[in-house]
Amino acid sequence: MLYALAAIGAVTLVVLLWKGFGPVREALEQREDAQPGRPAPDDDPEFLRRIAEQQNKPGEDNR
Repeated sequence: MLYALAAIGAVTLVVLLWKGFGPVREALEQREDAQPGRPAPDDDPEFLRRIAEQQNKPGEDNR
């Protein structure tokens, strides 16, 4: 029984410390709302369009 109470106390202490000193919620929300940088090549519509055009050109070796 004593070990169970100690485990519950330890978990409670960890949760309270996390809430007190963990990452600030406002900072996380601001980071999510920030403008994303340039998209990765596989997410960039212009890049994908150029690749599709290169693959569809006749007379070239498309490996």
